Amino acid sequence: MKLVVVSYSHTGNNNALAEKIADRLDARHVRITESKKRSIGRIALDMLFNRAPRTELSGELFTDVNEVPIFVAPVWMGKAASPLRRTFSQVRGKIGDYSFVSISGGADGPNTDLEADLVARLGKSPATVVDLHIANLLPPEPAPARKDTMHYRLSQTEIDELAERAVESLRPGT
Repeated sequence: MKLVVVSYSHTGNNNALAEKIADRLDARHVRITESKKRSIGRIALDMLFNRAPRTELSGELFTDVNEVPIFVAPVWMGKAASPLRRTFSQVRGKIGDYSFVSISGGADGPNTDLEADLVARLGKSPATVVDLHIANLLPPEPAPARKDTMHYRLSQTEIDELAERAVESLRPGT
């Protein structure tokens, strides 16, 4: 079975995590990118109005019909980041198992609607969801706020540790 890691990253954290996961799983890595930097206001509007922004892929999404995707991206407002929406639309009904991995802020607590969002967009439940939070990397007092997590950049040690946790959590077959 072949794996393909498909990632989008606003800050670089999820791409760094995706690269490490792809390396550990001997998988291809395809990046979803945008032509210009996304503002916080645009993020909020895309999420509120369910918009699917224009994106580009760094390579072919699938080179083999048997490839199993592992999507790696931030979670915004409890849902998968809006730049994934076009890719999800393209693969809906065409993929078997898939997994979703994220490192996001987490200052507002767990992303309880994430799996339902993935099911709605891809038409089926993910084999695995690994929802990692920057807030858990910060000291608990004072409680991390959005401003603390939004600009946080993972260290190489944190990337290595989080990728290892993600790889261990992925079910056999994905």
